[in-house]
Amino acid sequence: MDVLRSLLCNREGATAVEYGLIAAVITVALLVGFQNASNALLDVLTFISETIEGAWV
Repeated sequence: MDVLRSLLCNREGATAVEYGLIAAVITVALLVGFQNASNALLDVLTFISETIEGAWV
């Protein structure tokens, strides 16, 4: 909490903007990474499901 307070009380606006940009870039990278991972996981689970269904036929 003290870190947040010190950032809010910081008079150097450029530093706060830089921290905000870094946080935004990290957030976007995480979202893209999670999207790719979820798509890959969905593909694997679909393959497994189709293989199991094919084995019963």
